[in-house]
Amino acid sequence: MTEKNKVDVRIAGKDYTLVGTESDEYIQKVALYIDKKMNAIMKANSKLSTSMASVLTAINVADDYFKAHDNVISLSKQLKSANEEIERLKEENRRLLNENAIISNKNTNYQLELAKREAELNEVRSTLEKTTGMRI
Repeated sequence: MTEKNKVDVRIAGKDYTLVGTESDEYIQKVALYIDKKMNAIMKANSKLSTSMASVLTAINVADDYFKAHDNVISLSKQLKSANEEIERLKEENRRLLNENAIISNKNTNYQLELAKREAELNEVRSTLEKTTGMRI
């Protein structure tokens, strides 16, 4: 069973004891976030009751959540698209490496063939020179 933490926090000037399974630091961080939001709302309109400020704070936090959630979805789509592009590029790279190896092999064969033909040509020239006495 997960251990529960009791943490004393202050939100909008009132003390609360929060209980949760998260760390004390995390609970304090959440409480501080709410405190800052609520204090900003109460500063903007000092005539708000605590309950009205709490509702507006909840609306602001929900807005933050939905924006963050939409951002996560957007980033997830971008990540998926980027991963698909990486896989496409890896496949293209494999294909190009294979094609390059084939072309390199053909080039080597052509160079060997050229060397053979040059050797044959030199042999023919040498033979022709010997038989005709003319240098070509």
